Amino acid sequence: MDKRWEQLGDLLVNYSTKVQPGEKVMIAMVELETYPLMYAIYESVIKAGGYPQVQFLSEELNRLTLKSGTDEQISWVPEVEMYGMEWADVYFGLRGAHNLNVYWDVPSDKLSLLRGAMGKVSSARWEKTRWMLLRVPNAALAEQAELDERTVTDMWFNACLLDWPEVSKQWQVWADKLNQGKTVRVLGKGTDLTFSVEGRTWSVANGISNMPDGEIATSPVTSTVHGVISFDFPGVLGGRLVENIRLEWDHGKMVSATSTTNQDFLQSIVNTDPGASKIGEFAIGTNPGVTHFCKDILIDEKIDGTIHMALGRAYPSTGGKNQSAIHWDIVKDMREEGEIYLDGKLIYEKGKVLL
Repeated sequence: MDKRWEQLGDLLVNYSTKVQPGEKVMIAMVELETYPLMYAIYESVIKAGGYPQVQFLSEELNRLTLKSGTDEQISWVPEVEMYGMEWADVYFGLRGAHNLNVYWDVPSDKLSLLRGAMGKVSSARWEKTRWMLLRVPNAALAEQAELDERTVTDMWFNACLLDWPEVSKQWQVWADKLNQGKTVRVLGKGTDLTFSVEGRTWSVANGISNMPDGEIATSPVTSTVHGVISFDFPGVLGGRLVENIRLEWDHGKMVSATSTTNQDFLQSIVNTDPGASKIGEFAIGTNPGVTHFCKDILIDEKIDGTIHMALGRAYPSTGGKNQSAIHWDIVKDMREEGEIYLDGKLIYEKGKVLL
């Protein structure tokens, strides 16, 4: 087995989640390809004195539910998974890259029902556990990234095995300066968006909750969001690629949501519940190790030189109030054309932080 799995398992257990003797640890193994990392985490948890429990999940099993199940079965919130959030002190979600087209023939309304149910499990995870999510590379991820598997795997390990205490020092300096501002304006291709962050905080993602990590995030005051944002990268959710997303708000109310593909799916997502059409998160990607767009949000949102925003649920840790079963991150590349202003001062240009 590649020794980097062992290194990463140790990092995740002893740095990221700081598993203590006697703590209960749920390891959700999504797809068989995640076995090497599950094994490494399991071993590290045992050595730390914890009690690991492994759960197997799969998008292929979700497909069976979507194709053969009733609406009641699709929208059912899995009871064992929910209990796991009550039981566990620490949760690891190991997501194996699956065929992006696994839901190619599933109606958008059914897929939206499933995502709503899964969103309730995610909310419980946020509220009740110390958690860590990872997208584990494999041949399927390489194919959707349009790269070879070795390149994707090496990039992923390089982005995960950073000296996290050291690299996050500079990010914290930037966050401290961002916390002194009140109004954000984002300019770019097809984009002129403003919102207030007064009373909110900017948080540094330093390898504690996602891996690879590396972003500085906040939660906009939803009633102040005004203007338009267009995305060059496709939005990815539930195996659907939503190309050329354009979103517009008028003083907090979404007035337009369009795309050139899967428009019906986009509409079903923003109409999931009252909070789904609002911005729950705005963030700047900062990980220098992530260099390629992979059509996978857990990796792509960390690309240095990009920003991303999430429709739906806000992070309470940054002062966010918006509630929703949805939390859909969408990435915008700012490296060619893009600016961010804080209280009228240019603080970010063409993918570079100027603070």
